[in-house]
Amino acid sequence: MTESAGFRDVEHARIGVIGAGLIGRGWSTVFARAGHPVAIYDDDPGALERGLAAIDGILGELERAGVLSEPAAVIRARITAVDSLEAAAAEADYVQECAAELLEVKKTVFAALNASAPKGAVLASSTSMIPASTFSAGLSAADRCVVVHPAHPVHLMPVVEISPSPWTSAATVERTRALQASVGQSPVVLRREIQGFILNRLQGAVLREAVSLWANGYASADDIDRTVRDGLGLRWSFMGPLETFDLAAPGGIADSARRYGPGFAGIAATSTEVEWTPELMARLEAERAAIQPRETLAERGRWRDRRLTGLLVHKRAAAERDRADATDHE
Repeated sequence: MTESAGFRDVEHARIGVIGAGLIGRGWSTVFARAGHPVAIYDDDPGALERGLAAIDGILGELERAGVLSEPAAVIRARITAVDSLEAAAAEADYVQECAAELLEVKKTVFAALNASAPKGAVLASSTSMIPASTFSAGLSAADRCVVVHPAHPVHLMPVVEISPSPWTSAATVERTRALQASVGQSPVVLRREIQGFILNRLQGAVLREAVSLWANGYASADDIDRTVRDGLGLRWSFMGPLETFDLAAPGGIADSARRYGPGFAGIAATSTEVEWTPELMARLEAERAAIQPRETLAERGRWRDRRLTGLLVHKRAAAERDRADATDHE
């Protein structure tokens, strides 16, 4: 293991990415777009080749949308494919693991990173469900291991959850938060470990209720989706559920709780959990397929990414206008 003092500064951090699937290619784009050199590795050479081709496509789309500050080719030149995990980690100030969502895989990868990354490097996992304590226990670098869970697509959805284990150092958390903010992500720091973190627990709660409402015959799959995309989702694109509730009554969140708390308690009491059996999912699959034929899913995914790009551009422009208005009123 080589010696390192860690980040010299967040602007010059060297990045290692382990895994070239959907998440790894997104992370590579995020870091390279922000000016960082990236060494990316995958134990499947075919996956690595496909990942690099996908990054070319991502950067091309972003360039056509006019959201890059540099030519796509300049950004792409910062990403280098390497032939081993050790090579990806050897010079890294920060390593982002994007391997399979299996605890034993995480343990194996983090043991290898523990042995090969510089002693100052932050070792971050992209896991969406697994707490850092379960794969970092006993490692000499345990205080530098942390979950850094992105949303998908990583390069278009800036939120990222930083979930430390009980033994992750405060310095690791702060260095990670600063790096993520510097590359344009929106870091959320968890105060305590919990399986699934924040994003997937919120997402899971909505999804469980949506499946329950559909399975119990209250509405069609499309109408349930319409309720979010033409209703809740419009508010949620610029404010969260707690701020939404804070603005739901003139007196703020306590007033909203007095007015609407009993009603929501009644909803919770009548909510039913349904088992996601293969039979139930086959029925839902058939209904969704009638709306979105299976052979068009990939194109619909590309459409989603274009919409997200447009929304991101709009939100950034709106934030700049808000800042300008605030300055004018000072």
